[in-house]
Amino acid sequence: MKALNTDKAPAAIGPYSQAIRTGNLVFVSGQLPIIPETGAFPEGGVQEQTHQSLKNARAILQSEGLDLKDVVKTTVFLSDIVNFGPMNEVYAEYFTAPYPARCAFAVKDLPKGALVEIELIAEAH
Repeated sequence: MKALNTDKAPAAIGPYSQAIRTGNLVFVSGQLPIIPETGAFPEGGVQEQTHQSLKNARAILQSEGLDLKDVVKTTVFLSDIVNFGPMNEVYAEYFTAPYPARCAFAVKDLPKGALVEIELIAEAH
């Protein structure tokens, strides 16, 4: 098992790793829409936050020589299910067929008041 860490994504804000690689699988922890350089969320709403969460996840994958095309499963946590449509529009810009399996649902709250958090699993080939 190998912990992954890059300064191109926000540092972990608790006792966890940005990602763990075990064998050919990379498990990327839930990525909040934090801009690494500022520690703040991007201006705007769920679409801007979705872009940032996916950019953070991609940066972690790239630190291991992978990209979003290697993702096999995602989980999207939303602060409100009404944000599903706008999130999905942005999400579709980042993935191509064959699309990864996905689960998306609303939760009571997300850390730091985020509107979205995205975790993923990728496979190294």
